[in-house]
This record gives sequence, structure tokens and C-alpha cells, in this order.
Amino acid sequence: MRSAIVSVVLGAHPSPVSAAGLVRAGAHVGLPASGVRVALSRGVATGDLARLEGGYVLGPRQLHRHARQRAALTDVGDGPWDGTWETAVVVTSGRPTAERAALRALLQDDRLAELREGVWLRPANLTRAPAHAGHPDLLCVRALAAAEEDGRMLAARLWDLDGWADVGRRLGDWLAQARDPMDRLTIAAGLVRHLAEDPLLPAALLPDDWPGRELRVVYDAYQDELRALPLL
Repeated sequence: MRSAIVSVVLGAHPSPVSAAGLVRAGAHVGLPASGVRVALSRGVATGDLARLEGGYVLGPRQLHRHARQRAALTDVGDGPWDGTWETAVVVTSGRPTAERAALRALLQDDRLAELREGVWLRPANLTRAPAHAGHPDLLCVRALAAAEEDGRMLAARLWDLDGWADVGRRLGDWLAQARDPMDRLTIAAGLVRHLAEDPLLPAALLPDDWPGRELRVVYDAYQDELRALPLL
């Protein structure tokens, strides 16, 4: 229940959503008002939500999630690509487990993939400023791939592109077929999480019929559907 309420607030960000509006949103997807109020209290307690004078907004635990999801929807890998690859090499060893995990998460959030232990890369086609740049444990360079065909083979080795496309198409189909509001909310939440895992590769490295753009259109249409309801 709390995840459903957080998803509604996530969709409205940065505008606050009143408690009454969230109760109406809960009713739309079949949640009782009492359960919504409990979910709001727990969401504030865990840091998923924050309460302001105008209503509820995302808490600190969810702000990073929102930024990653927005990047997945707005930065679609359409920057010019000259064949170079971002490369990040881990140059330190013996770091604590928590620090290693945090560094992996940072690189994955920047949509790099691990070629072999300690060597991460991706095509240099994104317009975002990489968060990992300047990290003291990394040596970051750019290198030119030998040929476009080699680049396609490398991309297929780094990412399970066919698997991502198959899951994405299923989610898109499920959302199109679902009629129950809670089912639609749940599937849409899964779809936007899936979009956040899109490697955002240049077109030259993608398989034919890549569904990334189509899935973003599907999710945008769902967001428009929510905004059109007199809930918030």
C-alpha cells in the first residue's frame, strides 16, 4: 500500500499532494482511507515521504529514485556519438564491502556496465554530467572503438539487450490490457523501473525494433491519464 501512495507522490513531484488528494487517489485504486493514512504516516517515518504545509512530497529516500527515473524518461540516448566509449577503471583495492557496493551502484546509475572486474564502460553518447567523474577510486578515460560492428558486439556483451526488450514489451502489453486501476498503477511502476535500466545506447548499437522510445510513449500516456483524473 505504501508503495502505491509513494508512486502517486512520485508522479506529482515536485508539487505537494494533499492528504485528501491522496485519499481520493487511494480510493481510485481500491485502497481504504484508513490504510492510506497509515501508509502516509509510515512513509514519513521511513523517509519515503515528507510532510509540508501544502501536503506530501518525496522524502530523501525517494529523491534519488525520482532523479534516476526522470533521466530514464528524458535522456533517451540521442546525443551525438562519435564512436568513443566512456571507460572507468577501478584503481584502488582493499576497500570495504560497503564502499565497493556504493561504487558499483554509482557506475550502474551512470549506465556503465562491467566488462571485467574493475573495468566499466559505455558509449559516450549521453548529455548528462557523469556522477562518477572525479571519483578518487577511478581512472576515467575515453577510447575509440575499432569499428561500428565491434561496438555492436561489445554492447551485446555488456548488456542483455534482447532480454531487456522482451521484458519491456511484456510490460507495455500488460499496461495496455489492464483495466483495474491498481493493476495499471502496479504495472506502470514496474515499467518506469524497467526504463531506469535502459542502457540508453546510440541507435547504431541497438538491435532492430528496439522498444525504448515506444515504451516511454506508453508510460507518458499513463502519466497523462493520471493527471486527467480529479484526484490531486
